[in-house]
Amino acid sequence: MQNSSKKEQYPLLKELFKNDFYLGTALNQEQILGFDTNSIYILKNHFNAITAENIMKWDHIHPNPNEYNFELADKFVELGEKNKMFIVGHVLVWQEQTPAWVFLNDSGGYTDRMTLLQRMHDHINSVMFRYKGRVHCWDVVNEALDDEGNFKKNKWVDIIGEDFVQKAFEYAHEADPEAELIYNDYSLNKPAKRAGVVRLIRDLQSKGIKVDGIGEQGHYQLDYPEIKELEESILAFSQLGVKVMITEMDIDVLPFPEKERGADISLSVEFQNKFNPYTESLPGSVQQLLAKRYTEFFEIFLKQRDKISRVTIWGIYDGQSWCNNWPIKGRTNYPLLFDREYNPKPALDSIIKLTKKSE
Repeated sequence: MQNSSKKEQYPLLKELFKNDFYLGTALNQEQILGFDTNSIYILKNHFNAITAENIMKWDHIHPNPNEYNFELADKFVELGEKNKMFIVGHVLVWQEQTPAWVFLNDSGGYTDRMTLLQRMHDHINSVMFRYKGRVHCWDVVNEALDDEGNFKKNKWVDIIGEDFVQKAFEYAHEADPEAELIYNDYSLNKPAKRAGVVRLIRDLQSKGIKVDGIGEQGHYQLDYPEIKELEESILAFSQLGVKVMITEMDIDVLPFPEKERGADISLSVEFQNKFNPYTESLPGSVQQLLAKRYTEFFEIFLKQRDKISRVTIWGIYDGQSWCNNWPIKGRTNYPLLFDREYNPKPALDSIIKLTKKSE
């Protein structure tokens, strides 16, 4: 890690964007517990909003019917409060990382609608009420729609029906009427999925359901998405009268194995050569491509700053990123603003230069 005198030459990112939007990041367990001191240094200097990567998801915080594990979530919230940060709860209702018991009856078959609604209500109420007035924003429902803008087939839909989203937002508003309530999803730049989200939010609004914002998961690549499509989605969502957040931003710099997913190829020579080419370091030419790409995205965020309330980078440094192990394990990726030694990358320089130009 670079010495502190060199680090202090960098302007604080949160200060550069203080009149535009919150600049957030996601924290893992080591960071929340304070063990990763290098990350905490960067966090306190550069970010003013935090989201927990995993520890507030259902399987972590409520693994069994009568068991809640609040210890890590408590520390996460305390960290945010101590540093006067905007705190985001992630996530209340999602088809992934939800324990099997949630959907089962005592006989091992699927439970009924009323029982599952009661379990959803109790979970949302227990988690949100504990942090009422302290967690400022909640991802209430995550990833309910497919790429065509239709409801995904999952146990929430199968047992409750498509109104599970409406019920989740009703219960969340009941638990903490002052909290911002968000619908969060990926690939919202795609026209069909964007249109589906617009229909969903309009339907909820027509029924008087409180939805404060839409979270666009920013899991990007060097050649995806088209900047025009991203801007069109920001404009479309803002026309609904809700806030827009970029909630999970990272930029995958590796070749993407669309049709070759699975652990079985992760050890092959072909995998190493084709999908994991930068095992030692990222070439300077690719660093520059990454910096250019971050600049393109932040140009749009600044252009539409009146519509965007938060941009959250999904992690502090490359070593913690989920992109290292998805969609196949064992890759060495470089998607964030700080490298594996916690040093700022050219991408961070490019963002700083952009803010200077926009002043």
